[in-house]
Amino acid sequence: MNRREILAASAALSAAAQTPSPPSFPQDRIDKADASVDSLLKRQILDKNHKYYGSYEGANGLYYGSGPTDLLSSFLNGYLLPQSRHFKKPLLAERMELAAKAFGRLQTKDGNWNLPFTNFNSPPDTAFIMQAICLDVLNARKHGFPEFEKWLLPAIEKAGDGLVRGGMHTPNHRWVASGALAGLHKLYGVPKYSARAGQWLAEGIDIDADGHYTERSTTVYNGVVNRALTYVAEWMNRPEYLDYVRRNLDASMYLLHADGEIVTEISRRQDANIRGTMYYHWFPLAYLAWKDRNRVYAHLARQLEPVYGSFTNLLWQPELTTALPEPQAPPSDFVKLFPSIGCGRIRRGPVSISVLRDKDRFFTFRRGTAVINAIRFSSAFFGKGQFVASSMTQRGTTFELTQELDAGYYQPFQPTRKISSEDFDSTRHERQRTEVCHMRYKATVTETTKGAKVRIEAAGTDEVPVTIEINLREGGTITGAEKLGSPKDAWLLKQGYASFTLGGETIKIGPGAAAHTYLDVRGARPRLEGPSLFLTGLTPFDHTIEIA
Repeated sequence: MNRREILAASAALSAAAQTPSPPSFPQDRIDKADASVDSLLKRQILDKNHKYYGSYEGANGLYYGSGPTDLLSSFLNGYLLPQSRHFKKPLLAERMELAAKAFGRLQTKDGNWNLPFTNFNSPPDTAFIMQAICLDVLNARKHGFPEFEKWLLPAIEKAGDGLVRGGMHTPNHRWVASGALAGLHKLYGVPKYSARAGQWLAEGIDIDADGHYTERSTTVYNGVVNRALTYVAEWMNRPEYLDYVRRNLDASMYLLHADGEIVTEISRRQDANIRGTMYYHWFPLAYLAWKDRNRVYAHLARQLEPVYGSFTNLLWQPELTTALPEPQAPPSDFVKLFPSIGCGRIRRGPVSISVLRDKDRFFTFRRGTAVINAIRFSSAFFGKGQFVASSMTQRGTTFELTQELDAGYYQPFQPTRKISSEDFDSTRHERQRTEVCHMRYKATVTETTKGAKVRIEAAGTDEVPVTIEINLREGGTITGAEKLGSPKDAWLLKQGYASFTLGGETIKIGPGAAAHTYLDVRGARPRLEGPSLFLTGLTPFDHTIEIA
């Protein structure tokens, strides 16, 4: 099918179809979207001599390949929503045409766009852009606005060719590309798009037995993958790909805290250890709540929609807001082990506990608003004494983490040989080791009626300083511990119990221990930002911290 045939067919469909009425939305949401349109209208570059004429300036004074897409999507929604002040306004059509020209002009010769703070001539970023554009074009067709597609078609074709050729560089990008190609297949039915998506999909979705994707990015990339696979299922008629989405969403239910935040400590991406929700998952949650009549998904989708619900998706499928089942809260009373990723979870309503293998932040705890961000410990064992468990076992509501270390000293070569300074480290393993020292760590986390207790043991080499760091959420009040002048935000819990209060909730922590004040242990990870309680000791060390 050539371009002329595509445009003719699209125009005929738009003219023949009964233009559906978009769903009604709370007016405050429409007003907020209108305000965004107003802002983008002011920011759109109207100087014909400007390199980025038709786009707008992004963060840090940079110009993003996705800039015209942002304008097109925002303007199109305003143009199509009858409640909007911008509904069917000629000005918006003019500005969309201007953005569409920039959309094509800013493409590379390969059909791609740049993400100027990291990726250039980027097929992955092109995939993100085209996922959005395909949905916009579907909406323009559905609601009788064929000019939109006409303006964009040359750039769409060029980008499609780029995605058929282009490579990716992170696991999730494969599925984003597949989602974009699925959209192009849905729009135009060209075999090369579905064939290229099939090449990526043939690699097999990277989900483990626990239901987690490779990147374990609970606030960002898990949602990106779930959204892309939902598009693959819908646009390529491949419903089997929804099973992966269901598995990940079901696993995510056991990572939620009472306030809707989600465990991020397991992430391998930039959202590790930050605060976040499942906002990136709104579309797959709403889609499967509607399709499966899943009440738990509906509960979360309804919570997220007022802020994160996309008008673009809702114009395409109004059922995502009008036809969801009655909500049902996700599980909040459980003990759950994810053995593949080494994460133990306990929820008792407002109390939420995470125990983590392979992470220096091996324990987190929260009671409502009062949060222990992490417990970590290290020893001054040859500059490599940070505790990061290599094994994890569960017995009921007890999780046991262990790690073993050794270090020693090196003998001269026998027979002797010349070694340059450049070769010393690379040949160290060839030397005989003597005076070998050992360290065995164990952390045992047990649920109690009031919270948890954390037993920390370190033994093997005697008289080694041990330091425990208990990092707390900022903004709270600490009592019962000694505030240190240096380092900043550090309290030493010498004995007895400290109390941490935030937002009307209190956590009691102790008893203390303070054999020394060596807090910044050589070779340990840098101290965490924000307030921290410290406990210290010497090996052999065996101390239990009660958290209530």
